[in-house]
Amino acid sequence: MTMSSSERDQPSSLQPHASDVAFERLEDQLDWYDHKSLLAQKAYKRAKTLELVVAATVPVLAALDAPGPLTAALAAAVVIIEGVLQLNQWQTNWVLYRGTAEALKHEKYLYLSEAGPYGGPERDRVLAERVEGLVSQEHAKWTEARSRRETEKDEHNA
Repeated sequence: MTMSSSERDQPSSLQPHASDVAFERLEDQLDWYDHKSLLAQKAYKRAKTLELVVAATVPVLAALDAPGPLTAALAAAVVIIEGVLQLNQWQTNWVLYRGTAEALKHEKYLYLSEAGPYGGPERDRVLAERVEGLVSQEHAKWTEARSRRETEKDEHNA
């Protein structure tokens, strides 16, 4: 890796060490995936709960001979909520992000314990490679899930 002139001019104590950079990246990605997983989980559970409540209300209103337009509007709301769930893929993102966060957490504990692949002198390089590998895998899964959903939507509309 080539340093810029400004990096060469800094005392070595001011330049980040490989271990700092790799571990900061791990912490940053772990925080991001943990946070996004929680947001996706909350959004999914709220929308799904609303959908279930509204869907359960439709047959009750029909049995009570409620006005047809009200019953139809609530039934349409169920369809809209389900469409929003499919569009945003909160459940899929929740599961993918949680899986990546847990894998990153696993790497963090191995690294801090100097165990497994982190027992040797190249532990910082190994950490950087493994963190980037996990992030790349998750991104590939996310892209695949989005593509599959678009394909299914296109086939449904054809």
